[in-house]
Amino acid sequence: MPFDMNLVQRGARLRRSPFFAATQRHGARAYTVYNHMLFPICFADLEDEYWHLVHHVTLWDVSVERQVEITGPDAFRFADLLTPRDLSRCAVGQGKYVVITAEDGGIINDPVLLRLGENHFWLALADSDVLLWARGVALNAGLRVELREPDVSPLQVQGPKAKEVVATLFGDKVLGLRYYHFLETALDGIPVVVTRTGWTGEVGYEIYLRDGSRGDELWERIMAAGRPHGIRPTGPSDIRRVEAGILNWGADFTLENNVYEVGLERLVDEDKRGPYIGREALRRIRDEGVSRKLAGIEIEGARIEFNSTKWPARAGNQVVGPVTSALWSPRLKKNVGYAMLPIAHSSAGTVLNVELPGGDVRRATVVPMPFVDPQKAIPKS
Repeated sequence: MPFDMNLVQRGARLRRSPFFAATQRHGARAYTVYNHMLFPICFADLEDEYWHLVHHVTLWDVSVERQVEITGPDAFRFADLLTPRDLSRCAVGQGKYVVITAEDGGIINDPVLLRLGENHFWLALADSDVLLWARGVALNAGLRVELREPDVSPLQVQGPKAKEVVATLFGDKVLGLRYYHFLETALDGIPVVVTRTGWTGEVGYEIYLRDGSRGDELWERIMAAGRPHGIRPTGPSDIRRVEAGILNWGADFTLENNVYEVGLERLVDEDKRGPYIGREALRRIRDEGVSRKLAGIEIEGARIEFNSTKWPARAGNQVVGPVTSALWSPRLKKNVGYAMLPIAHSSAGTVLNVELPGGDVRRATVVPMPFVDPQKAIPKS
């Protein structure tokens, strides 16, 4: 039976994606709210979906990755102002994983940026209101720029058989895409952008629909192309993203954190010439060092369920920080996750105790992350 949206929604405040009817038809079991939209999070048992992703191919509705489009004569200068990454190194037809930083160095969002033209950019967003931030920046920037949310809705095709599916849809030209590159094309007149990206640590593509009226057509075309390869619609796999060391804005870090605390310092191009918001703060943080770090942990004992609150981590009798994400890895046969810890407790081998709901206290050990494929050989293959 379709999920009864009256259990979640009253009125039209929460938007539905162009693929909503298809997700209902294909049996979505649950939704959450993300970027003011309904987000299908599972169609079956989460561990079953994980194994299907790892061995076959899956289709996700990720229209909640709302886009901020930046155009106008000064669009490059404006986009470059938002992030510590040097966008002069981002060619047209290329994407970058970036952070949008506040004046104090805090992380406002960690989108994938796509450069569609010399002065044309999309930001595919995590769950925070970057359009409002960007409009505020533009108000005082003195730049000729236009900002809007375009009619763009992405899907993800993820898993080791994803290449076969997209080749069936778009031909061999799509197989030549390098990691984080994209092409603009059409499928039977349906305008799309196809990117070599994903949120899984597996081989993956995202297909950005550019006409929301054709969502059902696109969904069914992808399902038909994937049927010989066992494609299934699923929700995003938190199991696989934690194994891969992928972070979730709002859970593993927020505006209160900076790149040096969460291991994203690679997203700061130290030799960037142009100005950007937060530059002086990030230099100061880099030079002074941070007092806490996000660390990988293994939690001993029987299987745990994915945490819905941040669990306390203790050193002796003292709470030293929260466990931000933790779950059972069926592949590793371990409970793994992340904890935000003081520097003194963040080194590999440090032993902690984690308080689970219901009074269950588990021994945990700080370990390196990612837990699987640290060189990202799989998604780049």
